[in-house]
Amino acid sequence: MGEERAPGVRRQFPRAQLSLSVVEAGVGAVLVLAVAMGFALGVPSAIDGSAQLDLYAEDAATVLAGEPPRHNGATRLSEVVRSLDAFERERGALRRRVERILPDNLMFRVRTPHGAVGFRKPAGAAVGSATVSTAHGDVTIWVWYA
Repeated sequence: MGEERAPGVRRQFPRAQLSLSVVEAGVGAVLVLAVAMGFALGVPSAIDGSAQLDLYAEDAATVLAGEPPRHNGATRLSEVVRSLDAFERERGALRRRVERILPDNLMFRVRTPHGAVGFRKPAGAAVGSATVSTAHGDVTIWVWYA
């Protein structure tokens, strides 16, 4: 039952081989698919640091919102926004306090209902912001890299 072989001779099985053109077509299809996926999914956006800047602004707002007032009010921020006179009186102190809170490589602007302190926001730069609501109005802090 079966064929007889000479001792030491192995039985040979037919070997399947892919033609070179089939391999090339497969590699080409994978390459085309990779390029198409690159266009479809796009490239990741550049990291501009705005998330970190938002954190700096939130930290500064949290510190200011938790500080006791220098004269009267519930917090330092509520004192600053209480009236125009209070804002004018506290303007310099608010600016110095924010400068001490933030790292040296950041610039800032604090806007209240009665005015603003700090620097003008640059056009086109990544800016982080945070807003604190008080009984007398909102205070917004913007920060950006110098």
